[in-house]
Amino acid sequence: MGDIKLLDEAGARARIGELADVLADCVTGGASVGFMAPYGPADAVPFWEGVAAAVGDGATLLFAAERGGRIVGTVQVGICQMPNQPHRADVKKLLVMESERGRGLARALMTAAEAEAGRHGKTLLVLDTATGSPAETVYERLGWQRVGVIPDYALYPDGRFCATTLFYKRIGADVRG
Repeated sequence: MGDIKLLDEAGARARIGELADVLADCVTGGASVGFMAPYGPADAVPFWEGVAAAVGDGATLLFAAERGGRIVGTVQVGICQMPNQPHRADVKKLLVMESERGRGLARALMTAAEAEAGRHGKTLLVLDTATGSPAETVYERLGWQRVGVIPDYALYPDGRFCATTLFYKRIGADVRG
């Protein structure tokens, strides 16, 4: 299936080139993950530099899926929230290279992300994904609850409008009093 690693800031910075390859592959493949075409690995470097800094600041957890010693997938968890949301985290940018899909990497990344978020005291995770994308099915199979759809929320890399589906998942102990 591949190895899943939690990267620290130094690990993220050392592997920015591989992370950039994954993001560029997904955007080129049409994923609505915040970037517009044309988009290559060099375009992705500033994004990953910011993620590495957020990892160093303790605001983000960054997971990498490796196959053959190379990063082929990734997911982030934004664990730094406002003071009235200490129990919540945002799952961001589940990315798996097109050539690696269908091998369980998304499931493995999400399982690791959920477990580590729980170790950080998080009991509620939220995310959004492009409506109708394969990721929607992944999240449903992993027990995420669909909240609803927002039309025209974002754009696909080619400029078409993209609806977004919101999901949540409770993990760990319920902290409500």
